[in-house]
Amino acid sequence: MGVLDGKVAIVTGAGRGIGRGIALGLARAGADVVVNYRHSATGAEEVVAQAVAEGRRAIAVQADVSNAVDRARLIDAAIHELGGLDILVNNSGITIPRPFLEVDEELWDRTHSINLKGMFFLAQAAACYMVEHGIRGRIINLSSVQGGFAVPQHAHYAATKGGIDSMTRVMALELAPYGITVNAVAPGVVEVERYWDSPGYSPERFGPTIPIGRVGKPEDVAGLVVYLCSDAADWMTGQVIYLDGGTTAQLAWNPPPDVSPPRTE
Repeated sequence: MGVLDGKVAIVTGAGRGIGRGIALGLARAGADVVVNYRHSATGAEEVVAQAVAEGRRAIAVQADVSNAVDRARLIDAAIHELGGLDILVNNSGITIPRPFLEVDEELWDRTHSINLKGMFFLAQAAACYMVEHGIRGRIINLSSVQGGFAVPQHAHYAATKGGIDSMTRVMALELAPYGITVNAVAPGVVEVERYWDSPGYSPERFGPTIPIGRVGKPEDVAGLVVYLCSDAADWMTGQVIYLDGGTTAQLAWNPPPDVSPPRTE
């Protein structure tokens, strides 16, 4: 018996990467899953097949979360094909690094339309359904350590993640009277497909820079999301939870290994 038996979840951007890991984690915990994708149809169908193999109901739904018609269709798919909606995991997002001095309005608008606007209005639609039907639901927004800490060439991206953190807190306050919790998960370096093509990247190189000694995996994020969706997290809302192997804990002091902390007496 899973901790999420009887629940229906939507996971956006679930055809690959972190979203794929979350969708499979929810299915293994007992939830039926709407596997949303924008381009990764093959990956989404693979996730559906694995979820069904776990004994769950699952469907793949193509939708661009930046599009209002697509958002409505995604919510309708959960309600009419799987019977309801208890959990929304807002995972869809894009990351296109570019120096601050070179970011144009097209890139700014595209990044915000998917990462922030789409997330906001999909959460609103899900919450309206939950409120109307008296569902004590769960909304999980995927943020990033970049919502609070700087990484060069990501100013436009970081702006969306800071926005996600702030709106998560406000959403949590407004939905708390209905028993709906809203939290954000802010991962650090999690190995997904986009890292494989990054010049100089390898888990062997990145791992030693992280206190826990390795890069994250989608399964690490899935474990936290499952907890936040369970009854065990019924009293947790409005939180932005860093899941980064200790990366942000070391930012105040991260010198070369042969440098000791300064001493004063």
